[in-house]
Amino acid sequence: MTLEERINKDLVTAMKAKDDVTLRGIRAIKSAIQIARTDGSGNAIDEAREVAMVQKLVKTRQESFDIYTKNNRPELAEKEREEIEVIKRYLPAMMEGAELENAVRAIIAEVGATSPKDMGKVMGAASKQLAGKADGRAISETVKKLLEQA
Repeated sequence: MTLEERINKDLVTAMKAKDDVTLRGIRAIKSAIQIARTDGSGNAIDEAREVAMVQKLVKTRQESFDIYTKNNRPELAEKEREEIEVIKRYLPAMMEGAELENAVRAIIAEVGATSPKDMGKVMGAASKQLAGKADGRAISETVKKLLEQA
């Protein structure tokens, strides 16, 4: 089942349940899919592009959440947090902890990195291999930590 099919099915369920929080999150994803379909690029919406779209939605809401929290706007921050929770349901499970470290170690060995100076090389390879599987910030922190230990 594609993301769009899942979204349409869940949208109907949320409407019947009158779940406003879920509706906001699902409608945001549906809107992003519509924009991607009509952007004129001619690119197909494959699984990787779906994941990238959903990750971007989470990232923008996380940035808004941080701003609202910093500016003491808890009611707006809460709305963003709720939407983040809904949107994250449509992301595949992300690599974390030991699993991410092992993947980064393999990439470091693959590119032959030996010091923090090689971070750019490792990040380039890691970003390609782990796209959609791990958060970019987590990848960066892990690469930095492992290269400092080398």
